Order: sequence, then C-alpha cells, then structure tokens
Amino acid sequence: MSEVQEPDGVSPIALPEGIRRDFAVVVPAFNEAPVIPDLLRELREAFEIHGLDGEVLLVDDGSTDGTAERAGELGRDWPNLRILRHGKNLGKTEAMVTAARATHCSVLVLFDADLQHSPHEIPRFLERMAEGWDIVCGRKVGAYDKRIVSSVYNRLSQRLFDVPVSDLNSMKAFRAAILRDVPLRHDWHRFFVVLARDRGHTVTEIDIALHPRRAGDSKYTGVWRVVVGVMDLLSVWFLLVFSRKPLLLFGTAGSALAGLGVLVGLGAIYLRLFHGVGFRPILTLVLLLVTVGVTLVGFGLLAEMVAQLRQEVDEIRRRVRGES
Repeated sequence: MSEVQEPDGVSPIALPEGIRRDFAVVVPAFNEAPVIPDLLRELREAFEIHGLDGEVLLVDDGSTDGTAERAGELGRDWPNLRILRHGKNLGKTEAMVTAARATHCSVLVLFDADLQHSPHEIPRFLERMAEGWDIVCGRKVGAYDKRIVSSVYNRLSQRLFDVPVSDLNSMKAFRAAILRDVPLRHDWHRFFVVLARDRGHTVTEIDIALHPRRAGDSKYTGVWRVVVGVMDLLSVWFLLVFSRKPLLLFGTAGSALAGLGVLVGLGAIYLRLFHGVGFRPILTLVLLLVTVGVTLVGFGLLAEMVAQLRQEVDEIRRRVRGES
C-alpha cells in the first residue's frame, strides 16, 4: 500500500489504544451514490493518517440509486467497512439503531454521508470521548442553508430542555450503551441528546467546520419537515415533563375546570334566587366544565398508574442489563 499523504492543515491525532479500535462510524445513506467514491476515499484516508482501526457501518436506508452496490464495489478491499441494508427508507433514527445492534463497539460516531463534515473530525470526537464524556456533539461552523430554522429549533430546545449544547442535530459521538437506555421513536434522533441527558448522561460540544454538499440532494427540506419537527418537540417535552407525574397536568387542568364550573354554578344560583334571572346556557356550561374537569382528573389518576408501571418496567430492564 502506498504511503498516504497528509492533506494540508491536517495533523495526526494520537489516541489511546482502546478507543482507537473500539469505535464504529455510523453512516446513514439514502440515495447517496454520487458521493460514495469521495466518502469512502476520504474515510480511508482519515483512518490511515490518524491510525484508526474501528469499523465503518454504512447503513443503506432503502436507496434506489445503487448506493449499497457502489459502496460494496469500491470498498470490497477495505476490511473496516461493513454495509447494512434496510429494505425500505426508514429514516436516520432507525439507521442509528440498526448500526448499534450490528456492532460490539462501545463508541459510535454518527457521520452524514454527504461529506458536509470532514472525516478528519472523527478523531477529535474520539479524543473528547476518551476524556470520559458520554456524548460529544458537533456545533456547525460555516455557511448553512437552513441556519435560521435550525437556530430557532435549537434555541427552543435549549429553553424547553435546558441542554448544555447549542446544536442538537449535527455530527456526534456517543456511547453505544445509551441507545439501550434511551428508546428512540421515528425521527427522534434529533432529540437523542435531550433524552440521554434526561437519563443522566454527560454531554459536551466542539466546533466543526461545515462544508457545502458535493453531490446529490438534501433529504431534509420542505415546510412539512418543520411541522413534524415542532410536533415531535412538543411530544418529547410532554414525555419528559409530565410522563413521570401526569396528574400534574391532567389533575391541575381538570381541577381548574371543575372549580370554574362550581363558581359559574354558584353565580347562576345567585342570579336565580336574588334576581329571578335564569339562563339555560349557563347550566349547560356548568355541566360541561364539571364533566370535563372530573374526566381529566380521572384520566390523570389512570395515567399515574401507567407511569408507575413504566417506572417498574424500567427498573426491571436496568436490573436485567446489569446481570447480563
């Protein structure tokens, strides 16, 4: 094999022997055939320059342009590369989970196939992970087409969840065990850091350069993506804030409505007895407020029992993982 020349401005990063081998780069790829040659060439270059010997797990997420076939052809002589496939397009979250199940490496590095980040960033993430962090997030530095939308989303997330990082949806490294502790629903890779920190995992952040996409089209565009993101944001907020104490939400709202119904009822009785005024819609309003209020309180009590069962199931899972 010929000696690899270091690119301008890139110096090898010395890493502890353990983490130099015990990591896997997870590359979700959906219709990324045009960029595959550059992707594999630059990944191999980074591995050789920095002395890395981990895995590269390219997850073909139901591509229809021959992404997996192109990667298999170009990477057949690279033993570090493994190609995993989804029968249909499932999404980035599912790609993360598939890769985590397919490797025994303790550290995963999530790396986008579009090469908007350099593979030479990988050892920088591993270096920070070696310091003992559970998650290392990348903060994008450079021109960004969706900077306004991303900025609003990240700031809203920081306010709602109090996370100590400013970019939740970028390149990141994390301990694979976290995925066993934090179940992810579809498209919830955006909230992986939020959910992990809620479970007590440590998080830090480093700056990483953002480069223009070289080929292909972005898969995360359109107004609908914004709508879905906001709805998911509210769903995660509800899960973290009220899932452990659902009566806090339903009981408070139900008590307030029932109390308001009682006050309106007392007002209606006063008007009827002392002023001879009767207004049937007021009676309907009283019945509606009290009925909805009592229903919400009852729903909150049932949700409390579900939350208790969930807590017990989580405890059983932790014990099973600890004994295995």
